[in-house]
Amino acid sequence: MTYSVQKEKSKQVADILKELDIDMWLVWVRETSQVADPVLELVLGADLVWESALMYTKEGERKAIVGTFDADGIRPLEVFDEIMTYDKGISSLLRDEIEKVEPSSIAINYSRDNVAADGLTVGMYEILKDYLEDTPYQKRLISAEDVITRLRGRKTTTELERIKRAIDITEKIYDYAKKFLRVGISELYIYDMFHQQMEKYDVENAWSEDHNPAVDAGPNKPFGHSGPTDNLTKSGHLLHFDFGVKYQGYCSDLQRMFFFGAPETVPEEVTEAFVTVRDAIQTAAEYIKPGLKGYEVDAIARDYVMERGYEEYKHALGHQVGRKAHDGGALLGPLWERYGDLPKQKIEVGNVFTLELYVTTSNHGQVSLEENILITRDGCEFLSRPQTELICIF
Repeated sequence: MTYSVQKEKSKQVADILKELDIDMWLVWVRETSQVADPVLELVLGADLVWESALMYTKEGERKAIVGTFDADGIRPLEVFDEIMTYDKGISSLLRDEIEKVEPSSIAINYSRDNVAADGLTVGMYEILKDYLEDTPYQKRLISAEDVITRLRGRKTTTELERIKRAIDITEKIYDYAKKFLRVGISELYIYDMFHQQMEKYDVENAWSEDHNPAVDAGPNKPFGHSGPTDNLTKSGHLLHFDFGVKYQGYCSDLQRMFFFGAPETVPEEVTEAFVTVRDAIQTAAEYIKPGLKGYEVDAIARDYVMERGYEEYKHALGHQVGRKAHDGGALLGPLWERYGDLPKQKIEVGNVFTLELYVTTSNHGQVSLEENILITRDGCEFLSRPQTELICIF
């Protein structure tokens, strides 16, 4: 197994801490095989058993304090400049190392809005406060949300290579679907065919296996996070997919629309809905650029859809993609309570987002598409091949 990603991510930390003027970032964990901080897969890629402190400073120091029996497992990863060990207790060594830095701020992994930055358990937080009692550092603990948001969002070269490969495989499987899809087969049969292709390409599920892919045949199958059924494909009906794979730890997330019938038989209502969704995504892609806030981009697509007489779609326009299909951090979403402050965060170069939305027709169900984009210095580039017309099976 290669640990190049963890090396790349660890080297990003110092610059991020300098930007935020945070003296130290402390990843404070234990028994990570049972309760894993989401950030560990980025910076370590291994489990720890005893109480462990992974410490990063804005001067570029990377130190770890781990239990004696954990040390040999993480030394070969070469992600720390120094690894210290303990047998009976970590508290005195932890305090000593913090005092060497004399940080005015120590970022720890809790967050109200970003689940990917909320890895510190309440119990470990209470233990940390106890260990820092009678020191000035107990009152210098702050949220590491901004650190983790930047770290997770700014994709490295290796991360982008893996995401692009995941997207390429996803599109190859969609292309293969054109060969076997026909009227009269069940959603479950289609699901099985997709999984046969996943085995061929040796990839994992980007989310829960029971609804990857989501397969929605006909007008009466509502979209959502539910699995395929014995519902059959029929002539004149739409077929919707939400599908993603995980390649070497990195995900894709794409939605596609098919129609059973010749192009000239597509109902006008369906064509208008498809064009609205397609063009709303394209309009948002042309608008998005670094420095904008997520809700500003969401509003472009949302307004486009509603101005054409469709009801408002009930989710964000886009989420980040990376090690997870929903990778945390800045969100292209409306200012709704359920999203907290995530839509207010700024979009950055190197972020990978979905652009996804749906509209509901009167007689033919929902039409939904989803693309994956990379934020560049001047705007964005599509990592997926945008679907520009319905895929007709006849």
